[in-house]
Amino acid sequence: MGTLTVAAGPPGLSLPSARPDAGDKSFFKAIGKLSSSTDRQIEPYGPHFLAYARRKRHNRTFSEDERIQAQEKAKKVEDDDPGEISEPEDPLELARDAKDWKGQDHYKILGLSKYRYKATEEQIKKAHRKKVLRHHPDKKAAAGQSDENDSFFKCIQRANEILLDPVKRRQFDSVDEEANEEPPSKKEVQKGNFYKLWRPVFESEARFSNRQPVPQLGGDKSTEQEVKDFYDFWYGFDSWRSFEYLDEDVPDDNENRDHKRHIEKKNANARRKRKTEDTARLRKVVDDCLAQDERIKKFRQAANADRNKKKLEKEAAAKKLDEEKQRKKEEEERLRAEAEEAAKAERAEGKKAKEAAKNAVKKNRRVLKNSVKDVNYFAEGGGDASAAQIDNVLSDVELITGKIDPDELAKLVGKLNIAGKDGVRVKEAYQEETARLVGDGKIKESELKVLKA
Repeated sequence: MGTLTVAAGPPGLSLPSARPDAGDKSFFKAIGKLSSSTDRQIEPYGPHFLAYARRKRHNRTFSEDERIQAQEKAKKVEDDDPGEISEPEDPLELARDAKDWKGQDHYKILGLSKYRYKATEEQIKKAHRKKVLRHHPDKKAAAGQSDENDSFFKCIQRANEILLDPVKRRQFDSVDEEANEEPPSKKEVQKGNFYKLWRPVFESEARFSNRQPVPQLGGDKSTEQEVKDFYDFWYGFDSWRSFEYLDEDVPDDNENRDHKRHIEKKNANARRKRKTEDTARLRKVVDDCLAQDERIKKFRQAANADRNKKKLEKEAAAKKLDEEKQRKKEEEERLRAEAEEAAKAERAEGKKAKEAAKNAVKKNRRVLKNSVKDVNYFAEGGGDASAAQIDNVLSDVELITGKIDPDELAKLVGKLNIAGKDGVRVKEAYQEETARLVGDGKIKESELKVLKA
């Protein structure tokens, strides 16, 4: 620790002379006594001492030391910057006229070109501070730069003002074409990666969306519903872009209100036109992306395959149903044919049986006629029967055969066959039959002439 000797005044500086009446103590009244002096050691400390020591060491004047310190401070700020907001300054921007502030790139002015709408408020403040340290007129003067043009410094201040105001920054971001990503061409997509080329385009456009979060482009493993939701979102994109940053300045005076209204109307029309053009531009971007998206083709092929599969299944089911119907129809036709054949055979058999029955009836009737003929028509005395006898007997036989059915006729024939040519038994067989018929009420006894019971 050193000892500081305090001089009576700075070197080369004379003290003011004492008042003429300083020696006169008549007006002075002591109210107390000073304590005795004490020698103390003090440590040189503080920015002013260090500045004094630095000037003494390097033999600098106040202005020289201040200029060098400003340069070192600016360099320290640059050295402290890790490079995240550092970029070379464009000579054209350095020569920009501050009056043309609407045409300047505010992010580029502050060295934030690679961040743009993604730049945070802290990054903007830090970039502004860095630019001010470098381009402030006072700092330039201190650095010995005699250029009195502070136009670029005004550009820096304007950029900082706009980017730190949320409303003004949103208006500028709305027309910041430098932040847009150019869509890849069809040829580029054929050579490169579809997702890598198109993803930055939609990430850039997503900054204008009123709806958040914005669906991502996805990848090869995205589901059909995710891809559908992505394109539905962009085809129905709700943008906040307003384009009022490009408005023509409206005069503030109240002298020409008609001109003011004209400018406002002109600005409104220009905004609508730009909005329409931007919507058409974005739709074309989405159309191009959709046309190049292999997932859409894959989904369509899968859908077509599914439709074809369902179509084939439907056709197979229809074919099977037709075959079933055809088999059923053929079976019905076969059964119908068989039934018709059976019916035909049955009819034939019935006809045959009917013919046989008819023939049997004819035969049995002949048997009946022959039976009375064989017994000489029941003539008495063994002589020939008279014509009247024959007619009466045959009349009775005809009456009997007409009243009995074939089965009864066959039964009667059986009895007659048993009776043979025995006239008495033959007559008894007839009389039994007539008795039955009379009893059943089929004939009257008075109708019989010979073969009465």
